[in-house]
Amino acid sequence: MSSMGNDIVASARLWAARAAVSELGVQARHLRRLWAQPGTLLGVDGWPATRSERLYRRWNYWAQAHLIDCMVDAQERYPNPVRVSHLSRIVRSVRLRNGRRWASDDYGDAAFMGLALLRASALVPVDDAVKEIVHRLRYAWTDHAGGGIWSRVGEDFKGVRANGPATILLTRLGDRVDLQQARAMAEWMEDHLLDETVGLLWVGLHVNMDGEVREMVKEAYTYTQGVFLGVCLELAAAGDPVWAERAERTVIAISEHLANNGVLRGHGGGDGGLYAGILARYLALAALRLPALTGFSVTAIAASEIAQQLVMTSAAAAWRNRAVARGGPLYGPDWTLPARVPRSPRHTIPERELSAQLGGWMILEAAALLERSR
Repeated sequence: MSSMGNDIVASARLWAARAAVSELGVQARHLRRLWAQPGTLLGVDGWPATRSERLYRRWNYWAQAHLIDCMVDAQERYPNPVRVSHLSRIVRSVRLRNGRRWASDDYGDAAFMGLALLRASALVPVDDAVKEIVHRLRYAWTDHAGGGIWSRVGEDFKGVRANGPATILLTRLGDRVDLQQARAMAEWMEDHLLDETVGLLWVGLHVNMDGEVREMVKEAYTYTQGVFLGVCLELAAAGDPVWAERAERTVIAISEHLANNGVLRGHGGGDGGLYAGILARYLALAALRLPALTGFSVTAIAASEIAQQLVMTSAAAAWRNRAVARGGPLYGPDWTLPARVPRSPRHTIPERELSAQLGGWMILEAAALLERSR
């Protein structure tokens, strides 16, 4: 093997090891049985945890979806039967904690859960989970503001957060009717939310009940660009070449407007701790898939290289700025800044939140995926 080949193998092992210890950190600090019941496991929202968090009075359905996704990433990186057992317990516990339902009244959260469970279904039983979630999403479509699905039951908002993951889920299922609806949602986002001057999508629209748009929320978050990038990749793979061009446009716009010195921008605590990690997941997929989707065009190869560089630079920054805590590395929501270790449950910094730790784990799994795919 050449010297360059040895370097690649060593790098692959390095990122895999870093992803592995990130997994151990989340496992040690955040995974607990649900209500002390045997055969259960769920992600605690904070560490150190408050009493309310330990009892799962407060829990984050959306974060559990990304916990499942991260565990599937880890299983693809290094298969382990113990992890599969844990994954099965988490899937079972999500339904139990959610009132024995798979879906959520938040269509965006439900779509992300559907995506995670669809991936997990190759490893553990998920019963009718995806079927239940997809049924809810199919009937969330209305013609208000030209189409798309609502963000949540009873809300007046339509945006990328729900339509993006729902489009990916429906496309991956491959049913003709679902694919037709997926294309309609994707075109609605392109037509109604694209800022043509920068190539990014705005968050979404507040819509009156008569269908009139009351307000456009003109913010561009990393995770919404990530899921739209995922939409582009899925529809391009389904045979629509224009979506490959839109994927290239999105990657370039992300690099120009949502990264600081090549590091994906952070969005603070709460759900924001996951935003950059979600984008990293889809950037890694773009780096791997874009060239082949376009017949290895020059522009697609260039966009693929940009996507890869964003992932690797961000992973290096997250690792460099990690803190040392019980069980493994601890990450902050902004990978350009040193992470802080929370002193107690009352120390309300983003680093104690499950979301920020999943975001850090996610970027390292994305880096490990790219390195082992070379």
